[in-house]
Amino acid sequence: MIYRSKAPLRIGLAGGGTDVSPYSDLYGGAILNATVSLYANATIEPLEENAIILEAIDRDETEQYKWDTHLPVNGKLDLLKGVYNRIQKDYGITGIKGFRLSTYADAPAGSGLGTSSTVVVAIIGAFTEMLKLPLGEYDIAQYAYDIERKDLQLAGGKQDQYAATFGGVNFMEFYAGDKVIVNPLRIRQKYLFELENNLLLYFTSTSRESAEIIKKQSKNVTEKKGRPIEAMHQLKLQAQMMKEALLKGKLNDFGDILDFGFRQKKEMAEGISNSLMEEIYETAKKAGATGGKITGAGGGGFMIFYCPGTTKYKVIKSLEKFGGQHKDYRFVEHGLTTWTM
Repeated sequence: MIYRSKAPLRIGLAGGGTDVSPYSDLYGGAILNATVSLYANATIEPLEENAIILEAIDRDETEQYKWDTHLPVNGKLDLLKGVYNRIQKDYGITGIKGFRLSTYADAPAGSGLGTSSTVVVAIIGAFTEMLKLPLGEYDIAQYAYDIERKDLQLAGGKQDQYAATFGGVNFMEFYAGDKVIVNPLRIRQKYLFELENNLLLYFTSTSRESAEIIKKQSKNVTEKKGRPIEAMHQLKLQAQMMKEALLKGKLNDFGDILDFGFRQKKEMAEGISNSLMEEIYETAKKAGATGGKITGAGGGGFMIFYCPGTTKYKVIKSLEKFGGQHKDYRFVEHGLTTWTM
């Protein structure tokens, strides 16, 4: 038997950063995101030998251990180890001598599409398939959050785990006590097709350590710094504005709403934007984009641009000089999917 899973990466459309504690605990956060046809995959293959083999195929990293109920968290494939350790602790893994756990992601960690959290969700999905664990969507998303943020002490927000698990276009609300409400949006198909046509996903060919930026963001809230907190309030408002525009098909408003958010997000913490990203942003706007944003925590990775009409092709051409690349995608409705072969 081979146990497989896949979970979609997401594009954060509005409200990014308001899902991060302590802001979400104190004021409540709101985010609009959508999953796309880029995935994190996980496979578990039981072995006859007394071994645990872990491999991140896309990163060409492999670790091997003798069977144990706890693996050392030492900076090497810690996401895989973190899930295994927690599953062993909570449920136990019996009936097999050993296994190979393999992962593969369509976008690198630190690129702003929620890759790391989506990998964790996919791994949980593979173990859930193998062990027949009684976990629903909210359970899996919260489990992934607990493993990353509490067990492994990795800084970050809450949206990625829920987007990967639920899939689709969602308006998410975040409150104190790890309370999360996922509101799936029923968007007319032609609006999604138009958004898909006009929204350019551009990889700057750089990745960043999002944890440091998020730590600065959280510190600004803890220290009650007025401007960063006000920027987060405005981003929460942006999520509401974009939700309404998408539901009503007012896609011509998208660029302006993104541009509003781009200016606000830079105020949240130092390092979210930089001179290269500013130049890329201005170049895209001169070529016809009406707005855009940095995906994820910022500092590098992917950016998105709203390009009305046929301007997307001019924008793509104008960005060639920066050495990045645009990424083809489709919006997808499904979230975490698991199966056995």
